[in-house]
Amino acid sequence: MKKLMITLLKPLSFLPAILMMYVIYSFSAQTGEVSGQLSYKISYKIVETKNQLLNENKSSAELAVSADTIHFYVRKAGHMTEYFLLAVAISFPLYVYGVRGIWLVILAGIICVGFAGLDEYHQSFVADRGPSLRDVGIDSIGALIGILMVQAFCWSTLHNPQKRT
Repeated sequence: MKKLMITLLKPLSFLPAILMMYVIYSFSAQTGEVSGQLSYKISYKIVETKNQLLNENKSSAELAVSADTIHFYVRKAGHMTEYFLLAVAISFPLYVYGVRGIWLVILAGIICVGFAGLDEYHQSFVADRGPSLRDVGIDSIGALIGILMVQAFCWSTLHNPQKRT
């Protein structure tokens, strides 16, 4: 009975990856203006929190300038984070299915980078958005970090010498 349950539930392990793909696709479907406003709000909140924590006493105008300064980096960190999470959501089920080592890096990498390319193509149809090869590269870095972290976590968990004693 246990083996039957595992066999039936194993394919469902890819649901988080599909959900993450939907989230990424939804963010990409936002117009350039909406997407920019969302990431600017996050940038502003970061500098506002820093201002409060460090008692910098900056005015709203100074906070706005600081938010503009980090806005690009916040957007790109968002890209990396999305694809980091996608890579984790893809790599764990692949690992469960027995894909390990370099094959995990290659297969999960192809899926993540392929999706990043398709996502950028999708953005070419959205108002005030366009495809960017640089964004695919940034997405790929986030994905690679996610894949390698899953690989390291699973290896260290399965090869724990204290577990064998």
